[in-house]
Amino acid sequence: MPSQNAGSVVVALAQMPVLRGAVAENLATHLCCIERAAEHGADVVAFPELSLIGYESDLLAQLAMSEKAEAFTTLSDAAMAHHLVVVAGCPLVNDGGKPYIGAVICFPDGARAFYAKQHLHDGEAAYCAPGHKECLFTVNGVRIVLAVCADFVHPAHAEAAAAQQAQIYLVSAMISEAGYDADAELLAGIARRHRFPVLLSNHISRTGGWQTCGKSGGWDTRGEPLLPVTRHLVPAQNAEPSLVICALEARGLEVSVASVTI
Repeated sequence: MPSQNAGSVVVALAQMPVLRGAVAENLATHLCCIERAAEHGADVVAFPELSLIGYESDLLAQLAMSEKAEAFTTLSDAAMAHHLVVVAGCPLVNDGGKPYIGAVICFPDGARAFYAKQHLHDGEAAYCAPGHKECLFTVNGVRIVLAVCADFVHPAHAEAAAAQQAQIYLVSAMISEAGYDADAELLAGIARRHRFPVLLSNHISRTGGWQTCGKSGGWDTRGEPLLPVTRHLVPAQNAEPSLVICALEARGLEVSVASVTI
């Protein structure tokens, strides 16, 4: 069961294979991860950027989802059944033009929220529009701000999170092997500068022409990488399908790793 302690939250960071444009197949993988996250006491399970379709810019318009999409109903049902919050990456319909790169947040009471990525990578503007609002949600009294990939590259996004008194900066991303070291340095700097832990959910598949690298995990308030309490090899660092379970307690952060069989 998820943690019921105020000020304590368990976040599961999912990295799993994603198939290009295959919403039904990817949704089934999400449901597997949600079930496993619940078994490990997660309050929140977070997936990478565009996890429902893959990071496939050319498919955004074709596969953009309305807020009443069937896939969101399925995720919402899973959130309610397992008593946790689900954060999944998806393309969102924009009535005013190009679709958004976004996320759906499904709560255990059946409520849903949506976030549109505010800062676009070079080349993304040809396929999608930027959002304009931050996404803050609270779990067990812990304030979590969501960032989608390039959001974290722009200091204003993390500064806005700090102004909202965020206690966790949760990043859903697509980071390649070549880009990981530079991005990890940025994420560590955000954690150190704003004194909140930064958590990252990243892809492991080849998607959108990029070879991603996994390494889901996070950085503590000193900007130091989170290490598993077991001290064993972290599957996430080998780009294997896995959940990284991060527990924020009153005394600080602890992290353990659970392998996911898919």
